[in-house]
Amino acid sequence: MRLVILGGPGAGKGTQAQLLCSNLSIPLLAVGDILREAIADDTELGKLAVSYVETGELVPDPIMIEFFRRRLLLWDVFNGWVLEGYPRTAFQAEELDFLLSDLAQEIDWAIWLKVPTEVLLSRSLERDRSDDSPEILQRRLDLYREQTVPILDYYEYRNKLLTVNGDRPPEEVQQDILKVVNS
Repeated sequence: MRLVILGGPGAGKGTQAQLLCSNLSIPLLAVGDILREAIADDTELGKLAVSYVETGELVPDPIMIEFFRRRLLLWDVFNGWVLEGYPRTAFQAEELDFLLSDLAQEIDWAIWLKVPTEVLLSRSLERDRSDDSPEILQRRLDLYREQTVPILDYYEYRNKLLTVNGDRPPEEVQQDILKVVNS
């Protein structure tokens, strides 16, 4: 099972992705973790990404595609994965599909956690992470509306989009997702 989790900052992508990984026994590929680890380890790709991460900007597509090309070649993702935090644009979704095609893989579902903007903002502020200042959060929400929301059409057209009401307790959201992906 190969799944992509979509949603705004604070939608619960990380929570749902972790639950899915546990329930389906597949690894989590969380873009935030991958980027933070590459930056902390001072890798070449991490050095290229650091200024974007620190300002809340999206890391350029060629850099992100290379992160995932390297990650999807590792042995632990052979039987599937949950991808959280990527793709963020329709172009990235298309590039990811090209990459997966090269690797003889494809996405089973793109799961969109639909959550109202005011809930996204309040949840994000509650996390109290260093990269969640109000200014950076507002920038992320703006980028989400401008660049990420159009990705829904991309996956809808391919009959891969699963829309789930994410403004509920995590267990209920997870049950709805599992009903579809396990059918």
